[in-house]
Amino acid sequence: MSRADTANKLHESYNCAQSVLTAFAEDLGMDKSQALAVSVGFGGGMGRTQETCGAVTGALMTMGLASGFKEGDTREKINAVYPKVRSFIDEFTRKYGTVKCRDLIGCNLLTDEGQKYFKEHNLKENCQGYIRFCSEQLEKYLKEGK
Repeated sequence: MSRADTANKLHESYNCAQSVLTAFAEDLGMDKSQALAVSVGFGGGMGRTQETCGAVTGALMTMGLASGFKEGDTREKINAVYPKVRSFIDEFTRKYGTVKCRDLIGCNLLTDEGQKYFKEHNLKENCQGYIRFCSEQLEKYLKEGK
């Protein structure tokens, strides 16, 4: 099963950020429970505020784990990650036009009406597409040696 398939399977029970991070976490030194816990607040564009897409934030956390950054590393190691993050965001934006959850799904998740619209229009499928894209991009990123 590909990481994208794993992430989409996880999305049956967890939010977008949790699904992406957890699909990669154990291979990068974080256990599943930790991945689920650290990413829980990033779903729905960060607590359903619909800011940055949860699949994107999950991917960025995964990139951070993959960077191998640890206490005592230099500022240069931090700075080396930023262009890779910008490139990832640029790829997502080229494909979908934005990284903003509210623009990607087109309803307000903080209202009952928005929640109903999300369910009635099966917008979870859209989210699964974002999860798949992010996971596939991460697989390429990891194969290229970060």
